[in-house]
Amino acid sequence: MANKKSPKIVKIDIGLTETDRAKIADGLSNLLADSYTLYLMTHNFHWNVTGPMFNTLHLMFMGQYTEQWTALDLIAERIRALGYPAPGTYQEFVKRASIQEIAGAPKAMEMVRQLVIAQEATARTARRLFPVVNAADDQPTADLLTQRLEVHEKTAWMLRSLLEE
Repeated sequence: MANKKSPKIVKIDIGLTETDRAKIADGLSNLLADSYTLYLMTHNFHWNVTGPMFNTLHLMFMGQYTEQWTALDLIAERIRALGYPAPGTYQEFVKRASIQEIAGAPKAMEMVRQLVIAQEATARTARRLFPVVNAADDQPTADLLTQRLEVHEKTAWMLRSLLEE
């Protein structure tokens, strides 16, 4: 019988220190938690919106949660590329997220207001990670953060516009 050897683990050597990779992965895990909470909130509101703006908001929320779903994978895969497990449970997301869950189904304009707050919170979480990413010279993560900021800031602006009289 042949002696089976366990596969040799290859050390990660992508030009970032272990310390920098750990800090960045931790920050991205917080962004993933906020992003997942925002995704879930937006999907919930898509399902439960009512009132005169039903069709407009239903479709708008669908576009937003669809975009957010794709982003979740990009963030999680960047964490994995840095050599860390991506958080993936409600318990981990609740612990890390800066966004509070909204119970039930608020009125349509309250949904919009809550989504503005959540979009901006997610943008702040992404922005807080830039000093660490820039100091480490981590361009792929900086690019991901820039893309996420652009989406969250634009979406917050569009939602906020609905609240103006």
